[in-house]
Amino acid sequence: MKPHVRVLGIDDSPFHFEDDRALVVGVVVRLPSYVEGVLRAWCEVDGTDANDVLSEMVIRSRFREQIKLAMVDGIALGGFNIVDISALHERTGVPFATITRDPPDVSGMENALRSHFPDWEKRIAMIRRHPLREVKTDYKSIHVAQVGIPAEEAEELIRGSTVKGVLPEPIRIAHLIATAMETGESRGRA
Repeated sequence: MKPHVRVLGIDDSPFHFEDDRALVVGVVVRLPSYVEGVLRAWCEVDGTDANDVLSEMVIRSRFREQIKLAMVDGIALGGFNIVDISALHERTGVPFATITRDPPDVSGMENALRSHFPDWEKRIAMIRRHPLREVKTDYKSIHVAQVGIPAEEAEELIRGSTVKGVLPEPIRIAHLIATAMETGESRGRA
């Protein structure tokens, strides 16, 4: 891996389901842990604007041309506002990945989507489009789906950005900032 590679970590803030919007924070990190920039946006809670919000966040960033990988904590923002990493890669030209600590309960998500959303089939299709694969880290395995970058290169960037614990530092920092901006103090696991 080249020195000074930049990656973008993205996470949303805590929210309540009666909220209209959730804060989304992006952190540009020069590996392994030098923060170079912080981005923010808002998405609808349980909405359908996650791809528009994230693509605009990346496109307007002065770091866009230098981002080797944009990593999103999970497959959705603000509840069930599903992220389509293929569409994001097509719109921005930046490779994207979703990263989760534990394998998601897709059947549980499908049941929740089916009972609450008229477009549940479209949302489930986006979730199933990119199967997760297990990636070993020094601490424990995480689950990753990526587009626009070979799996081995994505894994190298993920491992290179993981300083301590299991999550890549850009996602961990985005989580801390988003939580502090919403609640007044950072806390909790990303």
